[in-house]
Amino acid sequence: MSDAQSETRLTIGVRDSGVGGLTVAREIKKVLPDARILYFADTAHVPYGERSADEVRHYALSISRFLLQRGAQILVFACNTSSALALDLARQTFAVPIVGTIEPGARAAFEETKNNRIGILATHATVESGVYSQTIKQLDSQIESCEIACPQFVPLVENERTQSPEALCAAREYLQPLLNFGADTIVLGCTHYPLLLDVLREAAPEMNFVDPACAVAAEVQTLAQKYAVIPAYFSDDEFFASGESDGLARWIEKLLPQSANAIQSAPVFDLEKQGVKDEIG
Repeated sequence: MSDAQSETRLTIGVRDSGVGGLTVAREIKKVLPDARILYFADTAHVPYGERSADEVRHYALSISRFLLQRGAQILVFACNTSSALALDLARQTFAVPIVGTIEPGARAAFEETKNNRIGILATHATVESGVYSQTIKQLDSQIESCEIACPQFVPLVENERTQSPEALCAAREYLQPLLNFGADTIVLGCTHYPLLLDVLREAAPEMNFVDPACAVAAEVQTLAQKYAVIPAYFSDDEFFASGESDGLARWIEKLLPQSANAIQSAPVFDLEKQGVKDEIG
């Protein structure tokens, strides 16, 4: 075994419904450039925001196992819907540290707001869970929040139409209620949404937008220092997709060009085909 082959690196499993989690992986690589990333895009089931809680929990547990079997030592739920609906269950199920997006995003917005009015752009499932508002209230009961579901955003990103007239129109539609509410800070409550920042800023140029990815990466960095993680053998970053992967490959080239590798096909983990009702019930 050569010296290069005998090197060791921390292995971090990052999972999302599609390409949005690459924004989190990018920030992790900035603070932990030597870490090995295992990225799973569940493109067979994107978007998660329109799926049932049982489905989301099943995908979360199945994909987590997949990544752990391949050497992940820290898991990152780079998906706000999964963080809202499945993070607690995953932490009860697996022994490794698991980082979600809700708490870091809420804390970052709490630190940024000046008028104590925070807006949240998120998926239907995340908004219906109310978890962002609950988390913000736990930080400070005086802060008011307003959550808006944005069903058009994820398909726009997955189809690489982030600069399109449709994207700008959708941004204006979803931002207007938050502007009426008086928010001075808006959390991008889905990891796909930072890829729409250009049109969001065009629609609301004075707004302070919070991308939880930086806060998530900082939490992962702290865990990497705190936990006595068993190092894995040196290997390149790896990317997996349960469905279509062409769009994922193009976003990897844009966001993580230094990590670009062939995308591997991954299991689909359909709920109907697997007897896991007891586990997620």
